[in-house]
Amino acid sequence: MVKAVVLGAAGGIGQPLSLLLKLNETITELALYDIVNSPGVAADLSHINTPAKVTGYLPPNDGLKNALSGAHIIVIPAGVPRKPGMTRDDLFKINAGIVRDLAIGISRFAPKAFVLVISNPVNSTVPIVAEIFKKHGVFDPKRLFGVTTLDVVRASAFSSEISGSDPRDVRVPVVGGHSGVTIIPLLSKITPAHSFSQEQIEALTNRIQYGGDEVVKAKDGAGSATLSMAHAGARFAESILNATVKGQANIVEPSYVHLDADQENGDKIRELVEHLDYFSSNIELGVDGVRKIYDLKDLSQFEENLIKAAIPELRSNINKGVSFTKDSAKLA
Repeated sequence: MVKAVVLGAAGGIGQPLSLLLKLNETITELALYDIVNSPGVAADLSHINTPAKVTGYLPPNDGLKNALSGAHIIVIPAGVPRKPGMTRDDLFKINAGIVRDLAIGISRFAPKAFVLVISNPVNSTVPIVAEIFKKHGVFDPKRLFGVTTLDVVRASAFSSEISGSDPRDVRVPVVGGHSGVTIIPLLSKITPAHSFSQEQIEALTNRIQYGGDEVVKAKDGAGSATLSMAHAGARFAESILNATVKGQANIVEPSYVHLDADQENGDKIRELVEHLDYFSSNIELGVDGVRKIYDLKDLSQFEENLIKAAIPELRSNINKGVSFTKDSAKLA
């Protein structure tokens, strides 16, 4: 039995993500939790002829406990989307509390699950989840992931428009974090190899970093990147399932993780990023989650400069998440 849980399943990301997970035949049970509408989403998806049994849960009657119990993998898209004029700081104030409360539930009812955080701002929400897990004595850095796969998907799509390669075959490592200047595409390491001009590199980097703004503007107040994010979340979830359930080897995906997930290689990255605790890099997945964090080697000068520029923002984001858990504990 492989149980997957979506927390925030009725939202703009949650619904298409739940659909894509229903199509994943490794999953035998799919639990959908939200504060509204999740039973309806579950009823709709249950008509699809794939193996997963789908159940929807609301907060009453121990809904969160029932949704989480026995979970193998938990994906968290819960929260409000970013709207025009809304900063990620505005977003943080709303989503931080939502993520904290869900993390408390996970620590109580599914402490061994693999947890994938989509809720923005990821640079801060992953540290919130980690701090809650630490307080409950269940933190395992190998099992907590910030989903940055949308940046990777965008990098493949956008770069292939210039290179002419099939976007399905293009891989661009994206390191750092998951907002603005913290998103660092390593275009020097693109496969298949392609030589971009410096002007193209700078334009591509900016578009990958601010691709979310492109969608927010195009939707004109009606939401943010939901469909592409659902695809990215489902893709990363599939990689986790392939590694942890099927035992497939050599699965490598970038993800924003606590660098203690691989002490040896994590410490090498810490040396390069002024001892930050969280950073996104290529991760090799194994049956226990993070098997290896890949070091940052042979970067271009432009990429090294991008990392230096990202460090203050990342440090601020991480500290904000950690401080939030401490401040909210005082209020409790």
